[in-house]
Amino acid sequence: MCFYQGTLNEQLHIHSAECRYSCDMHRREHPFSCEVCNKAFSKKSNLITHQHIHRGERPYSCDVCNKALSNKSNLITHLRVHSGERPYNCDLCNKAFSHGSHLITHQRIHRGERPYKCEVCNKAFIQHSQLVTHQRIHSGERPYTCEVCNKAFIQHGQLITHKRIHSGERPYTCEVCKKAFSKKSNLITHQHIHKGERPYTCDVCNKAFNNKSNLITHQRVHSGERPYNCEICNRAFSHQSYMITHQRIHSGERPYKCEVCNKAFIQHSQLITHLRIHSGERPYTCDVCNRAFSDKSNLITHQRIHSG
Repeated sequence: MCFYQGTLNEQLHIHSAECRYSCDMHRREHPFSCEVCNKAFSKKSNLITHQHIHRGERPYSCDVCNKALSNKSNLITHLRVHSGERPYNCDLCNKAFSHGSHLITHQRIHRGERPYKCEVCNKAFIQHSQLVTHQRIHSGERPYTCEVCNKAFIQHGQLITHKRIHSGERPYTCEVCKKAFSKKSNLITHQHIHKGERPYTCDVCNKAFNNKSNLITHQRVHSGERPYNCEICNRAFSHQSYMITHQRIHSGERPYKCEVCNKAFIQHSQLITHLRIHSGERPYTCDVCNRAFSDKSNLITHQRIHSG
């Protein structure tokens, strides 16, 4: 990490490809060492700030939301969340940022710079944090564990999203129909429905989809790919959800239970069809004789009578 305190433009020049590590900080001695982790600093004040981490101290508090931070610069950056201030502008695309380091990272997109490379597969990244996360694919490390079900994740963000399964939290709400989602990406995908957008098109048959995952799954119809295999019977599936449903046959799991008669089912759709026995609902009607059915498959079978 560089603690050079010059102007942002000076910092950008120092860390650019044309002048990498030319600041005095990178040539300077680091006489102040942390007794806990041996990390060294060129300034005593930086060591003092660093030591807050080990002591668990957060002496700087936000007067808006009371969030506590370990150093003053983090507090200043945090306050921009409330003020909306974004003082760092990209001189190429005018995108604004609340923190100088975020601008430095962003500008690598324009320069095509990816300074962090994986030693295993040579994949390169814009941010060091992206490299650290990627390396867990090779190491198998999953440092973020759910306290409820012990499921482990590579990224902290994945754990936060997962926890919403247990809490029922759905913080992202559609402004049109008020449907709520646990992930922002799911909300964005859902909004395509209201806009009538289907931005993902199959290059084989031109069928269009409102999200990329549906397109990927659809393309397996053409390729015949079935990447998900049951570990017990080796049956292959084109979609992971199909495999999960199938595996309930082996495990005996029937998670969908009728509240009326307690009959349990492997699939949610089976429960919905079953509930029509109790409600009397028959939503599928024959357009020839108007006979109604509770299940679409029964209607299809019936229509063969008319078609001969």
